[in-house]
Parts: sequence; structure tokens; C-alpha cells
Amino acid sequence: MSGFYSRARWERRRRHQLQTQPLCRLCLQHGIVEPATVADHVEPHGGDANKFWLGTLQSLCKRHHDSDKKFLENRGYARDIGPDGWPLDPRHPVYKKL
Repeated sequence: MSGFYSRARWERRRRHQLQTQPLCRLCLQHGIVEPATVADHVEPHGGDANKFWLGTLQSLCKRHHDSDKKFLENRGYARDIGPDGWPLDPRHPVYKKL
């Protein structure tokens, strides 16, 4: 998997993504303007070459890529909380008990 990231082809794809969408998508959802530094696969590729090269990318800042995105991938739900104190993601475990 790490071999994919060391290729010039990936660097071109990454550069194109960040030029096309220069701001972090998750920061923008919270009303924050932050430059993106990571071209992230929306759907984890899991080492699958087709998913790696053809999968949809999103631009993220390093903080969101390394924290919120990893949490979502590992747990299966986002941890954002709404103004009412309830989780925003309907996949959150609290909704399985209601």
C-alpha cells in the first residue's frame, strides 16, 4: 500500500486535488477556512489498486485527516454533537438504543 504513495502518479493526483479544492472540507462544514494539506480517499481503499487510483478524493487538513477521519473509519460514525447535545451522525450508537 505505501508503494502507491511514493509514485509520481500519486503526487500528480494529490497536487491536482489540492489545487482543485484547496480548503479542508471538514473545516468548511464548521465554518472554518483552513488550507488543506492532505488528499484523502473518501472511501478507504484498503490496498485495492483500483480504489486507490480511481476512488474519490477529498481535501482535508492534517488535523482532520489524522483525528476525525480516522475515528470515523475505525468506529463507523462521526462524533460531532449538535446544539441540542445529541450526536449528528445517525449511525452513532446512542440511536441504536432508542
